[in-house]
Formats: sequence, structure tokens, C-alpha cells
Amino acid sequence: MDLDALLSRLEHQRGVLVTVHAVQGSGPREVGAWMGVFQGTVIGSVGGGHLEWQAIAHARQILVQGRPVPEQVQRYALGPSLGQCCGGVVQLRFEQIDAGSRQALGVKLAQAGGPIALFGGGHVGKALIRLLGDLPFDVTWIDSREEIFPLELPGNVRCDHSDPVQAAVRDLAPGSGVLIMSFSHAEDLDIVAACLARRRARGDLPYIGLIGSKTKWAAFRHRLAGRGFTADELSGVVCPIGLPGIEGKAPAVVAVAVAAQLLQMLPSHDVKAPSA
Repeated sequence: MDLDALLSRLEHQRGVLVTVHAVQGSGPREVGAWMGVFQGTVIGSVGGGHLEWQAIAHARQILVQGRPVPEQVQRYALGPSLGQCCGGVVQLRFEQIDAGSRQALGVKLAQAGGPIALFGGGHVGKALIRLLGDLPFDVTWIDSREEIFPLELPGNVRCDHSDPVQAAVRDLAPGSGVLIMSFSHAEDLDIVAACLARRRARGDLPYIGLIGSKTKWAAFRHRLAGRGFTADELSGVVCPIGLPGIEGKAPAVVAVAVAAQLLQMLPSHDVKAPSA
């Protein structure tokens, strides 16, 4: 995982963090995309091509100076002079980083994306964690079984043991996308009900996705209606989950379809560059 590799490298080598600060028009990466530049290696990417080559060269000039340099923002026009035809303008931020930066960077970069709550540590859940570790999400992984969590996790994933599992819904970050795939249909039902209740009260869960078939959802709809949820509220639950058109039930395939659907629901991070 890029974030894990960056934090590990900083234990013994200083570097420069290059971040996409702003984009005007077309650009190769979104605002918030980053790369860590070290003498001898680069982790992450701000878009490749000549833009990235120039950014790496500038970052290494900062490293060669061997003294603190104030954070700076450089402007790059993506035209013929740069050998890229995107036609936009990209502003890159350059900041020096070292071992003392590790904790702050871990928080900053892990939270650069939208919050995701994943309920369930089964085969699909584990496959999703592997994918989400490389995507712009801040992930909370929740299960009622504490022993299912692995010792090593991507830097943007934290674990939450909750029993009863649906109690964790109360403390989810506002704006969370919620994925429900526990080991038990009874747990799934309670989690969906808790999410619908929170959405009714606070309206801050933009995506509630439940793994399962149309038959499973039909049974859940009936039971949730019996708990007082309206047809309009129930229509806001996505089941089956995953981007339509991606076939297959293998955990890795389902994980790809779900991750693609989550990327579609992410709000845009585009920020316009100021006028010259």
C-alpha cells in the first residue's frame, strides 16, 4: 500500500511530499493525489508524464539543499511546452517530510477520501479491505467478532469491535458510505435498521449497501416495513450491491464491483485554480 510504504520509508529517510493542490481545466489526477519523493525512489503518483518528471526533479532539488525549505506551491500548464496535451493547469504543493511527520501524515493522507464503514469480516469483506487500502477512502471495519481482524492493515483502515454490531452505527462519521455484509442475516437486518433510523434522524448516510440477492432484500423489506420504515426510506437501500454489469460471485469480483460503485458515489474533489 502506498501510504504504508511512505510511512515506513520515513522511518529512516527524509523526503518531499508532492500533492495536487488545485486543478483548472483537465488534469491527469484529482486534487489531493500525492507522491512521496526520496533520493532513489518515488511512492505514489500525481499523474505521470512530464508533469511528474518535473515535479520529481524539483522535489529532489529541495532534498539536495539539506536545510529546511518553506512549503511551496508550483504552477504547471499542461500544454505543448510540457509535452502533455491535457490543456489544463495543475498546482502542486511541495513540503518536506521526515520521521517526525509520520503520525500527522498518516492521519492527513488516510482521511483524504470519503469515510466508509464496512460491516463484516468475511471473504468479501477481506477482499474489499485489500482494494480499499489503495483507494481514496477512510475506512472503518466493524465486526462483532474481534478475532477476525488481521494484525496488519492498510494505513487508511481502522478496526472497531462492536457487540452488538449495530451499536457502531451511532458513531459513524457524517457522510459515511455504509457496506453491510456480516456473517449473519440477523446482524445484517439490525445494521440496516440502525442505518435507516440514523438517516431518518440525521440524513447523513449517503449510501447504504447490503450484500445479497433480490430475494434476500424482499424478505428484509417486509421485516423492515414491520419495524415502521416507509417504502420511500427502504428504496434508499442498495441491494444487491456493486456496479451493474460486473458479473461473478467470487469475493474478488464482488469486491471490484462494490469498490467501483463506491468511487461513483464519491463527491468531486476538483478545486479550481485561481486566475493568473
